[in-house]
Amino acid sequence: MSENLSWVAKDARQARREGMAVITRRQRERLADLVAYARAESPYYRELYRDLPDRVEDPALLPVTDKKTLMAHFDDWATDREITLGKVREFADDPSLIGARFLGKYLVATTSGTTGRRGLFVQDSRYQHIAATLTGQVLAGWLGSGGLLRVAARGGKLAQLVATGGHYVGYASYVQVTSESKWRSKIVRAFSVHTPMPELVARLNRYNPAIIVGYASAIQLLAAEQEAGRLHIKPVLIEAAGETMTPADTDRMATAFGARVRTMYSCTECTYLSHSCEHGWYHVNSDWAVLEPVDADYRPTPPGELSHTVLISNLANRVQPFLRYDLGDRVLLRPDPCPCGSPLPAVRVQGRAGDVLTFPTERGEQVSIAPLAFGTLFDRIPGVELFQVEQTAPTTLRVRMRPAADADTEHVWREVHRELDQLLADHKLDHIAVRRADEPPRQTAGGKYRTVIPLS
Repeated sequence: MSENLSWVAKDARQARREGMAVITRRQRERLADLVAYARAESPYYRELYRDLPDRVEDPALLPVTDKKTLMAHFDDWATDREITLGKVREFADDPSLIGARFLGKYLVATTSGTTGRRGLFVQDSRYQHIAATLTGQVLAGWLGSGGLLRVAARGGKLAQLVATGGHYVGYASYVQVTSESKWRSKIVRAFSVHTPMPELVARLNRYNPAIIVGYASAIQLLAAEQEAGRLHIKPVLIEAAGETMTPADTDRMATAFGARVRTMYSCTECTYLSHSCEHGWYHVNSDWAVLEPVDADYRPTPPGELSHTVLISNLANRVQPFLRYDLGDRVLLRPDPCPCGSPLPAVRVQGRAGDVLTFPTERGEQVSIAPLAFGTLFDRIPGVELFQVEQTAPTTLRVRMRPAADADTEHVWREVHRELDQLLADHKLDHIAVRRADEPPRQTAGGKYRTVIPLS
């Protein structure tokens, strides 16, 4: 059957109605088909899978891959033999080609390098159609019939807060879609997260979008502007993505804008991976993706326990297959059905395992602190709009902050310093120095604020 937009939408609705058994069957069939295709068309996977059974439906049988390995085998990884690292790199280095079709048919998307390693990825039209359909269904579900009518009454206007100036997936997709579709160009507009705040506020006030999609940290800053009365927009829905948020973050956004707030847990490698429900859990689109919470030895982590990392398989992208790909995030799989009623597996996300800070004790041992500990610490201190903690030396933390406009900056800093000292003391790390930075939190080239930065 042809996998056009209407078929994908109908198939996804049917699978969710029929329950997890049907979703799992689709997942296993699609995994087997993609593994077979990768073996036939990708020299890298042909060699990697040479000792596997003829048909593979169980992802646990597959070797683990990661960004470093796939980038090292780039030319043999792609299933289209015209695609080479040299060609893609040359294309991605040209900003005038953002959103253009590579080789006349593919979208090139780069990662922002928050992990220190750049990724160059290629999406085929099949993947783009499936991703657009699944994302559209989620959006409609979040809004409901009443919300859809309110959005329609506002002209369907959607604002995307994106990083511009590079082939980042959000901006590249926006450029491609709006250049190839006149009606989409009328209702979707991109706003750069690099724009100075007063100018960004003025532009959003003029546009007054019904839906806002963008980086969580950028929307947090806009929430402060809305609270201060400088921004006065009335969105129906806010979709925050790209960065981990606490319930307090989403509650604040909802209150500031008077809007429904939902989030997505996804990545450039699989943009449709999961979406949040009203209970704050991320539901995995398991008919088109496999998500495996695992320990340090890649063994399954039991439901209810935090994983060491997570492996994903994107079952839609055939040109550059991501199969059992180590994403580096730590997740917890819900052990019981979610009260929202979705049959899809539900997870909570802590953040990247690579963002864990590790310090030497005075006795020469090593103590690690998860990034969530710092996030919750700053979340409970009033007056902090944005923060960034960087380990600049084995025993030194540098703190960058953006305080609220009406906050007593010195008082906020004293509270932050006190709380950090207490956190470190609780871990027997009283000797760690906490330094205050003069500069504000730094964005990556892709527009994200990495809140916790380990020692490089």
